[in-house]
Amino acid sequence: MKKTLFILSFTLFSVVIYAQSNLAFYGYIKDLGMYYHPVEPIPVSVDKSLDYLFLNEIHNRLNFRWYASEKLTVALEARNRIYMGQMIREFPNYEDFVDTDNGYLDMGTVLISADNWFLHTMLDRAWIDYNSGKVQVRLGRQRINWGTNLVWNPNDVFNTFSYFDFDYEERPGTDGVRLQYYTGVTSSAELVYKIGHNNDETAIAGMYRFSKFNYDIQFLGGWVGKDYVLGGGWAGDIEGAGFRGEATWFRPRDDEDPDNFETFVASVSADYTFPNSLYLHFGTLYNSYGTTGDAGGRSFFAPDISAKMLSLGKYQLFGQISYPLTPLLSANMSTMLNPCDGSSFLGPSVTYSLGNNWELMLNGQLFLGRQGTEYGDYGQAVYARIKWAF
Repeated sequence: MKKTLFILSFTLFSVVIYAQSNLAFYGYIKDLGMYYHPVEPIPVSVDKSLDYLFLNEIHNRLNFRWYASEKLTVALEARNRIYMGQMIREFPNYEDFVDTDNGYLDMGTVLISADNWFLHTMLDRAWIDYNSGKVQVRLGRQRINWGTNLVWNPNDVFNTFSYFDFDYEERPGTDGVRLQYYTGVTSSAELVYKIGHNNDETAIAGMYRFSKFNYDIQFLGGWVGKDYVLGGGWAGDIEGAGFRGEATWFRPRDDEDPDNFETFVASVSADYTFPNSLYLHFGTLYNSYGTTGDAGGRSFFAPDISAKMLSLGKYQLFGQISYPLTPLLSANMSTMLNPCDGSSFLGPSVTYSLGNNWELMLNGQLFLGRQGTEYGDYGQAVYARIKWAF
């Protein structure tokens, strides 16, 4: 199946190359190094454990657009990543973790593998778009972003992402069909069908957006996997400060399913940029199914993250401050807090522009708290990344 998909993809790519006059091509190359210090030594064999881990990732992204006509556009976007280092050598299963594709089609594969490195490639965008007047139809793997907030998105029922996965700016995609009808200059209705292998993986949901009182307002509803969903959100400002919010109610389609549950998830945020470019951002998350006790027990990078369980705790608080120290150097600090179990996250980072399309970033992910709390079991990680965009 994978070989067939890649043959079809490269055949389409050949057609795109043939029509060079209507082709757009861009992307980037990044090198990301990570040093990770766990809370406790990690056992790797009967007589061996590790106090720290190193991982290096070379990441190349290639984005193609073919504007076949005024109405028809074709897109292909691929991630090519080389992982190397201690983590690959000590944890062979890491290769399987990377080679996980939650779409209907498995469009990723490990091309080359050795004891301490491997090369993985994936098509995370592959769509055909037809736009005619008020109607737009897009078929294939695509990003369907229904969220309004910048950290937690209960409305993002198709493409949920983790805030901690900072190196994947494009975020996941969905295999399906998206139909949009523009009912006015600032209003639209859309319907999305996500293809699944069974009813528990299939989704069909609709959304209506409109503007009122200088706010963008949206309502959504439908069937998403094992749940019926109903929600809404807004985005606007108060005296120049951005003000956003969204909420979704998830109700099991099968009331007798012991592994499913009903929950209400809501998030509200505000952000403001001062005249001197100082930026502040605050947010809060509520999950009615979350616990008010110690909330540990899940990886933030789990491939099955969903808008239904953006946190294990009932409440979350977020804060961020950033400032351009010079025209080339910017500093940022973000934090999360579970007020019930007292655990927290700190995310300091600095970014420096090395030149045209070159960027250097240093980033920390510091998880703090008692063992068994939401952020207390993960330890600390430090990253260094250099990026060239073309």
